[in-house]
Amino acid sequence: MQPKSFLYEEAGGVGTITLNRPERLNALTFEVYLELAAFFRHLDTRDSCRVVIITGAGKAFCSGGDVEDIIGELFARDMKGLLEFTRMTVDLIRSMRQLRKPVIGALNGTVCGAGAAIAMACDMRIAATTAKVAFLFTKVGLSGADMGACFLLPRIVGLSKASELLMGGEFISADEAHRTGLYNEVVANEQLMARAREWAGKWAKGPAFGLMMTKELLNKSLSFDLETALEAEAQAQAICMQHPDFKESYNAWKEKREAKFL
Repeated sequence: MQPKSFLYEEAGGVGTITLNRPERLNALTFEVYLELAAFFRHLDTRDSCRVVIITGAGKAFCSGGDVEDIIGELFARDMKGLLEFTRMTVDLIRSMRQLRKPVIGALNGTVCGAGAAIAMACDMRIAATTAKVAFLFTKVGLSGADMGACFLLPRIVGLSKASELLMGGEFISADEAHRTGLYNEVVANEQLMARAREWAGKWAKGPAFGLMMTKELLNKSLSFDLETALEAEAQAQAICMQHPDFKESYNAWKEKREAKFL
């Protein structure tokens, strides 16, 4: 499956998605939404890809939905048509979170609106110093509760900060986003992809099955109580102990060599 509305390359177990409408600050179209969601589902079955990086071409990561392609067209829709659109947008977040492989956001510039939601859905966010971020939805008269933001963002930055970001809709700098925990790291623009690939390379060499189980439990635990979480983790760990990677790690330790995980 080769995408048409964005770029994809793969090397060393790392797949890199590049949003590729730099002249529009990588604004999303209907086509991009649909193809991105489908492509993340495809990557779940692509054994050659163990870790995914998503980034943008040019000076922005993603500026949200394209005003000309999407916003204008929405005014012609009735409630059923609008709901079809909003369900399509959340399907992208669903496909990213359901992908049983790590997703690293390499945020190369402006991150706003739906672009901020995509970044939020990544498992890790590494940002350039130019990657200011805003959840702009209330600025255009919409709810800040969009594309999973009211569910995921408080769990990343806390309820108080999430309320500020989603209700105010203001841009914050990359450094502030780092201080709040929204960004894992901030690096110089020219170091961004090297750092993202460094992290991706580590995970690509790691135990794919163990990473998959970790992401699944992180997703599920969002709705667990403590007792449910403890039992689910006990079962997940027992399952991983039966996987060949666990024995390989032990053998590598005994033989004083690097483990070669499946």
